[in-house]
Amino acid sequence: MIIILITALIRYHLLGVPLERDEGEYAYAGQLILQGIFPYAEAYNMKMPGIYAAYALILAIFGQTHIGIHLGLLFINAATIILVFLLGRKVMNETAGAIAAAVFGFLSLSQKVQGFSANTEHFVILAALLGILLLLYAVEKEKWYLFFLSGFLLGLAFILKQHGLFFVLFGGFYLVFIHIRLKPFKLSDCFKECLLFFAGAVSPFLIVCLVMYLGGVFEKFWFWTFTYAREYASSTFSAADLSILKKRCFRIFITSAPVCILAGIGLSALFLNKEIRHKRFFLGGFFIFSFLSVFPGFYFRAHYFIFPLPSLALLCAAGIVSLMRFFPNAGSLIKKGIPVLLVLISAAYFLYQERGYLFVWSPTMVSRMTYGGNPFVESIEIAKYIKENSTKNDRIAVIGSEPQIYFYADRRSATGYIYTYALMERHNYALTMQKEMIKEIETNSPLFLVFVGIKTSWLMKRDSKTLIFDWFEQYIEDHYRRVGVVEIVSLDKTIYKWGEESIRHNPRSKHVVFVFKKRD
Repeated sequence: MIIILITALIRYHLLGVPLERDEGEYAYAGQLILQGIFPYAEAYNMKMPGIYAAYALILAIFGQTHIGIHLGLLFINAATIILVFLLGRKVMNETAGAIAAAVFGFLSLSQKVQGFSANTEHFVILAALLGILLLLYAVEKEKWYLFFLSGFLLGLAFILKQHGLFFVLFGGFYLVFIHIRLKPFKLSDCFKECLLFFAGAVSPFLIVCLVMYLGGVFEKFWFWTFTYAREYASSTFSAADLSILKKRCFRIFITSAPVCILAGIGLSALFLNKEIRHKRFFLGGFFIFSFLSVFPGFYFRAHYFIFPLPSLALLCAAGIVSLMRFFPNAGSLIKKGIPVLLVLISAAYFLYQERGYLFVWSPTMVSRMTYGGNPFVESIEIAKYIKENSTKNDRIAVIGSEPQIYFYADRRSATGYIYTYALMERHNYALTMQKEMIKEIETNSPLFLVFVGIKTSWLMKRDSKTLIFDWFEQYIEDHYRRVGVVEIVSLDKTIYKWGEESIRHNPRSKHVVFVFKKRD
């Protein structure tokens, strides 16, 4: 309880951090669901729909604000800490469970994994940990419904994000391993339990397919989450990818070196310590599959590294428990004190390394220092201007990848292309997507157009198609007038010009957002 309270107090300081793009996408899609609009009907992306439903629930409970979303994350994180404790206690003992919960609690706050953002990974590990915990009880009690239910929860992890498949695979791997260890090995029992487990795992996906079909969006759902997603994740592992992976791992190590060292001790103890050696296939396998979940597509986003944190915390606990072997005759005070001391040292080191982010910076500065010149802070003001100068029924369009503007403004997009990354990538659909976006905007004739002149909102390649830019220049000349310029000059200075002032303002920065309004 103390662990949850401390992490909650720290997270309270971070509630006001502006939404980044992914959060904006989930929030906007959740907002549409609350309006009765199915996922993929008016917002296209390759994310699985489970996260949209989860956000819709959070918005319904905590309100449709970025603070409400981060408050929901606070509760998600608290529940995950409890599950890490229960899993550590189940696999090892109560002390190990408490250590693992504490370690996960502060690691999950890290700026290096963007722990303050309500990214999908937080939701995936919550479902995955609950499913894995139930699987352990299913193996122990041999109850058929527990095998199904554990599979179902791990299947939920997949429909929250495709990476959740690795946790399903871990569950299947562990279940088969348990049966292989049994003497005599009973193929019929193994087959029956695996069948129940995988039937549960596939059920959420089948339910989603049925819902998408009944909602009339199955084709779009399948295209974006499988056809296009396959193109997106088809890149091969390169030296540049390896460099990014090393950089991410090094940054995490720098801010949590004691934890990583103790986890390394725990990893070696799985083979050297007789007391926990029999747990090596669970703890080692859980870590391997969790780490592999970072790899799909070889993009190595910072928030992907939330996936391995529970397994890293459990290995850290295993390391501390193993170190206690060197004090066989110590009194109870020492046996309790050493683990507490090691956890406190690890936590103190972490808090010191990230002290500015956790305790000093304002929510605005947290966004700036994490995401640089991306217009996440500015999106609030841009959306405020649009909301004050439009009605609920007016459509808007963002030419760029800033879906959080739709959410803040509470205005529906004139196009389903709430991201423009796909339009710039090297695949056969890029030009078709640009033409579709153009057609949707012209058909719906939005009241406001927002053009994001920031590279990270496009990620153009050398051979990217440029039809969308050529069209946009002519389209605004014929139908729109400039009413806003937002120029990000530095990390602590942004210039806002509205109305006539925006026409006279000549921005010099490379980080500019233009707002246009339809002519009368």
